[in-house]
Amino acid sequence: MRVRIRREVAGLGRWLSSAREWWGHMWRTSKQFRIASGLLGLFVALYLVIWATIGRNLPSADSLLTYQPPLPTMVRGVNGEVVYSYARERRVQLRFVDFPRPVINAFLSAEDKTFWSHGGIDYIGFVGAVFDYAVKFGSGERARGGSTITQQVAKNILIGNEYSVTRKVKEMILARRIEGVLNKQQILELYLNEIPLGRQAFGVQAAAQAYFGKDVDQLALHEAAFLAILPKAPETYSRAKFANRAIERRNWVLDQMVKNGWATPAEAAAAKAQPLGLIPRRVESYDPTVGYYVEEVRRRLIEKYGEKAEDGPHSVYAGGLWVRTSLDPALQKAAQDSLRAGLLRYAAGKAWHGPVAWLKLGEDDWQSQLISANLSIHYQDWRIGVVTQRSGPSATIGFPDGKTSPLVNLPDALKRGDVIAAAPQGGSWAVRTVPEVSGGMVVESPHSGRVLAMAGGFDSGLGSFNRATQAERQPGSTIKPFVYATALDYGMTPATMVPDQTFCVYQGAGLGQKCFRNFDMKGSGGIHTMRWGLEQSRNLMTVHIANDTGMDRVVRTIDRVGIGKYDPYLSFALGAGETTVAQMANAYAALANNGIQYVQSVIDYVQDRTGKVIWRADNRPCNGCNMAEYDGKPMPRLALRGKQVLDARTAYQVVHMLEGVVQRGTATRLRDLGLPLFGKTGTTSGPTNVWFMGGSRNIVGGVYIGYDQPRSLGGYAQGGTFAAPIFKDFVLATKGRWDHTPFTAPNDIRMVKVDRATGKRVFEGEPTSDPKTSIIWEAFKADTEPPRATRQDQLASQRDAILSAIRRLRQAQSGAPAPDGGEQAGADFVEQQGGVY
Repeated sequence: MRVRIRREVAGLGRWLSSAREWWGHMWRTSKQFRIASGLLGLFVALYLVIWATIGRNLPSADSLLTYQPPLPTMVRGVNGEVVYSYARERRVQLRFVDFPRPVINAFLSAEDKTFWSHGGIDYIGFVGAVFDYAVKFGSGERARGGSTITQQVAKNILIGNEYSVTRKVKEMILARRIEGVLNKQQILELYLNEIPLGRQAFGVQAAAQAYFGKDVDQLALHEAAFLAILPKAPETYSRAKFANRAIERRNWVLDQMVKNGWATPAEAAAAKAQPLGLIPRRVESYDPTVGYYVEEVRRRLIEKYGEKAEDGPHSVYAGGLWVRTSLDPALQKAAQDSLRAGLLRYAAGKAWHGPVAWLKLGEDDWQSQLISANLSIHYQDWRIGVVTQRSGPSATIGFPDGKTSPLVNLPDALKRGDVIAAAPQGGSWAVRTVPEVSGGMVVESPHSGRVLAMAGGFDSGLGSFNRATQAERQPGSTIKPFVYATALDYGMTPATMVPDQTFCVYQGAGLGQKCFRNFDMKGSGGIHTMRWGLEQSRNLMTVHIANDTGMDRVVRTIDRVGIGKYDPYLSFALGAGETTVAQMANAYAALANNGIQYVQSVIDYVQDRTGKVIWRADNRPCNGCNMAEYDGKPMPRLALRGKQVLDARTAYQVVHMLEGVVQRGTATRLRDLGLPLFGKTGTTSGPTNVWFMGGSRNIVGGVYIGYDQPRSLGGYAQGGTFAAPIFKDFVLATKGRWDHTPFTAPNDIRMVKVDRATGKRVFEGEPTSDPKTSIIWEAFKADTEPPRATRQDQLASQRDAILSAIRRLRQAQSGAPAPDGGEQAGADFVEQQGGVY
């Protein structure tokens, strides 16, 4: 072994010595050899310099194997249909096999006809690009050509679009590396999905929709050729004023396809005869009434996953999420339309209160400023525009598309820069008044807590502030059912008699004595049943009830149902605390669901771009649900998700009384709907807000209206006159979704016939359908109903009257005073007559 190694080393030494002699001989005797050696050395040195300064720190081509492009988040409604998307760019990812061959060939003809044969760099095209760069050097023009599709993938995904020689070198290095990592189909798939093509479209499928309203498999040959010219100058070729240049370039691509054997001359000639056929730039055609709902979903997603790609893999604008919501499109449209109609009803006849915004306009920048304001309106044929000039009785309005028109119906205060709503009138546009008053509405399923509809103002295009979830307002009398619920928990019944009389309480040396009043600023002085007090929304009776029950208990109930955390002051029993209409809807849902409350939700579940569920609202484990084979044991059952926040019997008693609010109380506007509805109106001091909360056993909702900066709505404004009609409009618009199934009483509830006015049990007569009937069915917890001895009380009273009459008769006949045992004697008489009178 040692001898062999010595021989090999000796042989290598002789070879190196011979090579050195040959190199020296050639260097001395051949000029061409010296030039070639110098160029080789220069190339090696240049390569080492480029590798050290540029190539060493380039992104890894291997990252393209797991590359995930930024994708928009898609939002689905309760029925699974897409209702919205959160996107700043149009992107749709397709597989290579999904791209039709004519589309692929059109792009190859326009961008890289040798794609299938080169190794990432087209050296002939590169030389041409170098020549073009030298010719245009110093002119400010950008050199074009020389980049293969592989190089464009490197530019678009890995290194960016910086215009420099350095970037070109990076492209070439990365192109060679990419060709070693990906096959040709994978490279072309990345290219066709990522290439920017104008109109905020990235990729061929998004561009096909943006320019032609079609999918890629529906494109004609001339349309595919047009898309293939866009990588060079998308913002030029897509404009109407450059249509001739676009047609010329498109026809060139068609000629190249014929030259490459990818189209016949006849096909190309037919395609050349076609116009461009571009559709106008458009926005996604989503129903604008979903605006407030999807904005609430967006806020919650951003809070959980972030907004941009750098915030994480599941960001809203890059993560490609699929979000399933509980939004019901029909209910959502009805809620938005009903709230808007109610706001217009209140604002009818009021003067123009001012613009929706104001812009400080320069000489000719009104269009850019108006676009930047990002305001819109989706009501009838109204549009948002800016007053570009005002001179006496004449004015001009400008719209985001750059068009202007004369403006009529001018308020005196209108001025240049005012952003207003306007509607067409003849050949002009007329000023329209957007109601200054606003409000919010929420509709929820009491059996799951899922929000089915949400409206947060007149129009989401005017601002993203959602009054349904973000505006904290005093709920007024809509809080009273929870005061009554507390009283029912602590011994009172719907038939308990409560004084409707002035109530004063000493609040300490600093605050002095506070006296409560009813809404009509007086007390009736009478004593009435709890039911009557709730139906008629009597403040004084509520205060008496809260005081007798204990405000510490009342505020615990209010907190338990999620309305808010309040101090134990009597004013909170009348709705002086602040809450949102969404929280109130969830609390009323607990009433409708026999005291069981679910966490309110707008999102059912979230899937990542691969379809994997990464979050769900209902995260209860289901052990055994995915067994490979049935094991014969009992079927798996999910644990109950809701929380019992109220006694089921108490909740039903409150709902039963609130049905009376609709039948004969403050919400009688809903009575003619003919549905088993419960509800409660509310009007806060001022009045600054008016409310209605209620619904059926399957759908619960609520609405309030008021100014964003609270001030009086006017003394005529009440919950029953402005809020309840909004809810009624909503029910009428969705009548097919409401059934006639009555509320179901839980166990241990006794339905007893009582006198509506006195709460006493009655035995003769039956309740009727007349809301004003004197006899009604009342709900009592077992052992709290009026006892059957009530009839004996009536008989005893009759007996006493008979005995008194007998005594008077005997006294008159004898002329003597009644004996000491006269009452007993009378009793003997009664017994002699059979014991009953």
